[in-house]
Formats: sequence, C-alpha cells, structure tokens
Amino acid sequence: MARRYDSRTTIFSPEGRLYQIEYAMEAISHAGTVLGVLAKDGVVLAAEKRVTGKLLDLSIAKEGGGYGGSGEKMFLLNSNVIGGVAGITSDANSLVNYARTVAQQHLLQYNDDIPVELLAQRLCDMKQGYTQFGGLRPFGVSLLYAGYDPHYHFQLYHSDPSGNYSGWKATCIGANNGTAQSLLKQEYKDDLGVEEAIGLVLRVMSKTMDSTTLGSEKLEFAVLTYDEAAKAPKAKIYKPAEIDALLRAEGLAKKDEDTEMK
Repeated sequence: MARRYDSRTTIFSPEGRLYQIEYAMEAISHAGTVLGVLAKDGVVLAAEKRVTGKLLDLSIAKEGGGYGGSGEKMFLLNSNVIGGVAGITSDANSLVNYARTVAQQHLLQYNDDIPVELLAQRLCDMKQGYTQFGGLRPFGVSLLYAGYDPHYHFQLYHSDPSGNYSGWKATCIGANNGTAQSLLKQEYKDDLGVEEAIGLVLRVMSKTMDSTTLGSEKLEFAVLTYDEAAKAPKAKIYKPAEIDALLRAEGLAKKDEDTEMK
C-alpha cells in the first residue's frame, strides 16, 4: 500500500502519513551521531565523523584560522550559534549557508545577533516548504542548534526534515540515538556546569559510537560559553589536538597500539 503514496511529498497516505518525510528521518537515523547537552553556563556539542581515512587531508582543520572542525558535522552559524548536523552533508551545507545569510541579514537590519529560536524558526519555515510543494524533496538532515541570546541565555534546539523544532536540555540525533537518550536521562542534572557537561557528553559518545576507540579522527567537538570580559558569547569548535587532550583528561583516549600488544 505504501508504494502508491511514497513517490511524492505532497500526497498523504490513507493513514495520514507523508512517507517521504519518514524516509528522510530514516536516512538521518543511519548518520553519524550528534549529541548536545545544555549546561547552566554553556552548551556542549559532540559529533561522530563517518568520513575518515589516512589519505584525507585534514591540514585545514589542524592549522586553520581558529575555526577547527572538518566541515562535516560542526558549523558556526553565527557568532552566538553553533550547528551540529546529522544526515546528508550536501543538504546540510545548503541549510548552513541559508542560516548564515539569515543571521547576517538580521545583524544588518537590527544591529544585534539573531535570537536562537528565531534562527531555528526561519530554517524550519524553509524545511516545511519542501514538504508541501510538488517537485521538491525534504532535506535529509536534522540539526542541533547550540546558542545564546540575552533574552533566554543558553539554549539547545533540534529541528527535523518535517520543519518541526523543539527545545531540549539534552538530546541526540543520528545513529544509536535511543541508547544515548537513555544514558542522558539517567545522568543529566539541571545544575550541570560546562566542565561536567563535557565529561557527560564524552562518556555518552564513548558508549554509543559504532567505533571501538574514541579519537579526534572520528570525533568533532564544540562548546559555547559566555565571555564575561567581552560581554559576548564565545563559540569554540575544537581542533583535533584539543579533542585528544580532552579525551586524555577524561581517561577515554585510545590506547597506543604498542601498549595494547604488550
């Protein structure tokens, strides 16, 4: 029965379902995990990289101008918002460019950083349009928005291909998200600080990632805090060496092969 109704996003099935949106969400459930945790003084994001290899050139991520990241999972959407993506990366690039344009238009018009929820709303308006008009397919990507604004301070939002968005204290998208959600429910506390949130995120990622070892070649990491001196939010996307240092500090760094042989 489904085959009669799944060729177009604009046709409801007799059960009231839009199959193409469900298929897009299924694609996301097979993508690399992205996990976000809201702390009282910041927001922490971590993501599993799937595109790895010894011949992949990561020199820009290692030596780039303070940005970090490989351009696969973590993106700076604005000075006050970091985005983590799970799904089809090419779709994500399109949405990230749109989000950056919206944020800059708001800054030009109001001389102020865009509120986090408004940015999520604008992206969701676009995503919802792709579920309603013929000849289009939904974006095969979900996003986590880690942001700060003076109205509601630190916030964490999630949006999916249907155009829905919601606010979270801690959440996970991508592969193994059910396991991660269960672990977060057990360990999350409302009064978490950023340092504790970093430890929680790394522990959960170590238990939910498909790979047996946790290292900078398979992990991206970002933290949004507030700089009291500059009176502005401070977004930091970690470079590989900094991620390895974090893992060592938490005792989760992969062991040296020689040590394992002994």
